[in-house]
Amino acid sequence: MKNNLLATLAISIIFSAAPLSSQTEIGASPVSHDGLTSAPPLRLDLAEAESRALEHQPRLLAQILRAKADQRTVTESRAAYLPQLTVSLTALQADGDSAIAAGALQTSSLSTHAAWGVSLSQLVTDFGRTTHLLHSVRLSAQASNLNAEAVRLTTLRDVDEAYYALAAAESVRSTAQAVLDYRKVSLRQLSSLAESQLKSTLDVQFAQVLVSEAEKASVSANSDVDSARAQLIEAMGDEADTGYALADIPMPPRPDDELAVYLDHARRNRPDLNAIRLEGRAAQQFAKAENRISYPTITLLGNAGEVPTHDSTLRNQYGAIGVNVSIPLFRGGADVARSDEARFKAQAAAQDAAALGIRVARDVRVAWASARDSYLQIGVAQKLVDQTNIAMRLAQARYDAGLGSIVELDQAELNRTSALISSASARFDYLRSCAELDYAVGISR
Repeated sequence: MKNNLLATLAISIIFSAAPLSSQTEIGASPVSHDGLTSAPPLRLDLAEAESRALEHQPRLLAQILRAKADQRTVTESRAAYLPQLTVSLTALQADGDSAIAAGALQTSSLSTHAAWGVSLSQLVTDFGRTTHLLHSVRLSAQASNLNAEAVRLTTLRDVDEAYYALAAAESVRSTAQAVLDYRKVSLRQLSSLAESQLKSTLDVQFAQVLVSEAEKASVSANSDVDSARAQLIEAMGDEADTGYALADIPMPPRPDDELAVYLDHARRNRPDLNAIRLEGRAAQQFAKAENRISYPTITLLGNAGEVPTHDSTLRNQYGAIGVNVSIPLFRGGADVARSDEARFKAQAAAQDAAALGIRVARDVRVAWASARDSYLQIGVAQKLVDQTNIAMRLAQARYDAGLGSIVELDQAELNRTSALISSASARFDYLRSCAELDYAVGISR
């Protein structure tokens, strides 16, 4: 009795995957609560789920918008090379022959006038500071695009894993329901045999316990389906719980035996790794720009305009052109501190890129080993299914002939159910491992 209770409890514990039917429903049952047949659920294959996620996942859309915003910083920085043109309109009513007597150094006289004019400012050179700033923001914008691609790959991985998890949960629910139906039939048969005094009431009582345990496992399986469905809906970026029917999932080919192929591909194509490398180069360019903050800045200036209303001290028109050279002499050590800060951050960014490269190599090795192991487990699990099928038939024959007990039959049934679930679990584990390997390597679909 104790062994059967432990065996039945094991069924509910290991209900995490089972063989997938040709279509696994997500959402409402085809039969509504009022007993009427509802519309069949919409078919959803993996490619459609990925497409929905790429269109609706807010995390991805937000990163794409950030990348577009970072692209505009390139135009902002490049504007420093272009002429800066300003139109001014001025009207002044002075108090007699007044003059500014305090404040900043400037022209002190004030006169009543109204005028308009144009001011032109053109950067001649700042000895490479603006050039390095422009290179820095360009590299940062490219890194932002790669970060968006990294979020895209993460989104695809999340959808794949959620899709496989829901398919596994649906398979478990089907298996749990099949076990429950089988035990109900067995209970009815045993009850009829007990009434004819061909079986003992102990067998009937034992069968009732097994039915209750199967009902418990079925309820747990339904809960797992609901949780897995919620994960898939979230991964696709949806809010509504729309009913879907999952399509068959094709098995990917066996992973390549050469680990170096995956490592090389990841080092060259992982978007997050390439992004952090670009961010490091951007930090280096910014450090070079900050190193030139104390260099002179040469600017060409021009002004021209008309003064239609003025006193005798002013003319009707004015115009001037000149060159301004600005040479920073002392700013309290701020320039040196900014240059050192930028240099240290550039060095830190280089170390961050090296650390990520090490983690990427580790992830590829782990994912590759997991995928290979999962692929081999599929064949082993199928052999176990074949063996438990034989054992189940023998146990059933012994029980029907009165040579075996219901405990022996139930143990054989448990072994067969566990083998079926293990076989399906190996299949879904391999699918999940392949999805993780694609992500680790940086394969984009």
